[in-house]
Amino acid sequence: MDMRTNRYNSGRALASGIALFALAWSAAGQAQDTAPAAEPEPEAQSSSGISDIIVTATRREERLQDVAVAVTAITGDSLSAADVSTVRSLTQVVPGFIGSRNMGVFQPVIRGVGSTGISIGDEPNIATYVDGVYQPESAANWIDLVEVERVEVLRGPQGTTFGRNATGGLINVITPDPSFDLRGKASLRYGRMRRDAGDYDARFYITGGLSDKLAADFAALYRKNDGYIDDLVRGGTLGDQQVINFRSKLLWQPSDNAKVILTGEFFDQNSTTNSPQPVNGNTAGRRFPGVILPTDAWQASLTSIPTLDLRRWSAALHVKLEFDGFNLEATSGFMNLRWYQETDSDASNIFLGNFPATFATESGSQEIKFTSADPGRFQWLLGGYFYQFGGHSGLDIVTSPGPGIPPTTLNLDPALSGRSFAGFAEGTYEIVDDLFITVGARYTTERRTFEQVVNGNLVVPKTAKSFNKFNYRGAVRYQFAPDGSIYASYGTAFKSGVYNMAGTSPNPVNPENIKAWEAGIKVDPFNWLRTNLAVYHYTYDDLQVQAKDASGPSYVLQNAASAKIYGGEFEAIIQPIDDLNIRGSAAYSHARYRDFPLAQSFFPRPDGGNTVAPADASGNVMTRAPKWTFNLGVDWGHEFDAGRLGVSVNTFYSTRLYYDFQNIFSQPSYTLTNASISFAPTGDRWKFSLWATNLTNEKVFQTIRVGAQATDGFYEQPRKVGVSAELRF
Repeated sequence: MDMRTNRYNSGRALASGIALFALAWSAAGQAQDTAPAAEPEPEAQSSSGISDIIVTATRREERLQDVAVAVTAITGDSLSAADVSTVRSLTQVVPGFIGSRNMGVFQPVIRGVGSTGISIGDEPNIATYVDGVYQPESAANWIDLVEVERVEVLRGPQGTTFGRNATGGLINVITPDPSFDLRGKASLRYGRMRRDAGDYDARFYITGGLSDKLAADFAALYRKNDGYIDDLVRGGTLGDQQVINFRSKLLWQPSDNAKVILTGEFFDQNSTTNSPQPVNGNTAGRRFPGVILPTDAWQASLTSIPTLDLRRWSAALHVKLEFDGFNLEATSGFMNLRWYQETDSDASNIFLGNFPATFATESGSQEIKFTSADPGRFQWLLGGYFYQFGGHSGLDIVTSPGPGIPPTTLNLDPALSGRSFAGFAEGTYEIVDDLFITVGARYTTERRTFEQVVNGNLVVPKTAKSFNKFNYRGAVRYQFAPDGSIYASYGTAFKSGVYNMAGTSPNPVNPENIKAWEAGIKVDPFNWLRTNLAVYHYTYDDLQVQAKDASGPSYVLQNAASAKIYGGEFEAIIQPIDDLNIRGSAAYSHARYRDFPLAQSFFPRPDGGNTVAPADASGNVMTRAPKWTFNLGVDWGHEFDAGRLGVSVNTFYSTRLYYDFQNIFSQPSYTLTNASISFAPTGDRWKFSLWATNLTNEKVFQTIRVGAQATDGFYEQPRKVGVSAELRF
């Protein structure tokens, strides 16, 4: 098949899932005859006054306090109270988590582990799942939390049961299944930022039964903000964004033992949020007369108006059949992504370069999983996974030595594709009362292909390389009390080698591998207090790291030889009375490059820009790995005769983050605070709120990019104050 006309048929993965649709139909009656009707599962109860949360962190439903994994699970209501409306803003509530971004690319970091790559097929090493479907593209993971049951963030390698590129952990978003009872909600938010920039947010969700066996839901989002970044060249503002998101599920439940869910989603974004400004005026444009330099945060002086447009279509099919003694689940996923960006390469009004880029990718996945269903001392799961992707890009690397000199353009037209097969198994055995041993393994084989065309000439003919890896995990957990357990685990994970789509090398970088020890204790010492403590130690080899190229806006992809990371996190929930809930956490991380002798390094020039040279970064702090982070959230409410009054405050603190291998460029320590006051009239379905984000108007870089022509960055949004109204029906 010609890769350039039809990269591959991703629909085959979805089609295999549709075949299971027919299996569900034929097996539904059999399952109903061979298995007793399932009783509705009662909501989990805890002996403490703090409610239990049921999670799927181990690919089966278990109490959060019973899993031998460091997991932060946040319900939809708690996310709303903390004003966490996107996956990236989980930074506010998850210890050891940094929601970094590079223009339109979401680049999460957990415990110092995180990717900086943007190449097609260079998936993040913090995996993201939505309802069990792997989300491979960093640019596509701007996930708005419209109607969410809960979000689980697993800290640490998940190389066996989840496997694919979960080197540092994963984000698991679980949305509710459609309900046969009619219900819904609608909300409107309006806020103001600096320069009277408006912020508008409208969300809608409805679910209900279509028949006695069919139910559906529909979620819609419209989000828009006016520009809040001063355009120093043309006047007016930049930083505006518009997002439209539709998502729907169809549930078919032919019997108590069979369930089929079909999901479809459309996401569209148009923005100029990729408007960088030089950090401390460090741009090569400073060398030329007429340069305009920003003097404060939220200002930009760019040659042209930047663009960041993205459109995503996705579909998923989930089938679950219950038999005597085991369950069968099959999940299919498909994604189509189109993405265009254009931004100034030196962050100044002097034209020295630009980097317009177009991306087009498709991906499909299929997972089949068998899990034990009978209670007993031995619980197991067994599964297989298939994933494939294909895509191409048009990259124009435009450079100019100075004003009045015609620019030169280097056009790259790379094409990349790949396939991955994996088999995995895990078992947990209670060898004596309350002592559990878990052993898991996963074998993965991947094949990736690459082709590069430069200025119309084929410079890298289609080449391919395979990567095979066996990963494993072992854990022991002792439950010393009904609400207390201690555990220890050891596991491995890997991310396969990848090609640099902006380069001409026929060789991919090596796979990265991690070996991780973890130990923890989870205990509810009182009925009003829950505490979780985890400590860890990683040996991390062949890190895949990206940095700007010495020639300008392009980039290089290389392996850092090795790193060592150790640290710990402490989480606590305190509920002294029913109307008061306090959440707090602290995370410590010691993340260092152990051996990195030829790091792509940047050293500031006196006249602006940076000198680029390889240099030894061994012993330096890893990028985007703060030593300490803290979260504190307080929710208080009280019933009055007229209704319920609520107050919520959430604060996040981080120590310094470095953004280069030599620890020269950094974001100093900072604090971000969100707060809200709400009122819900008695007997009514309305709720009204007054809220604020970034309450103290902190000037915080989302990311800092270091290159030959500039050191630039993008700031978090300034203080935003607004009102909202929500109706539940």
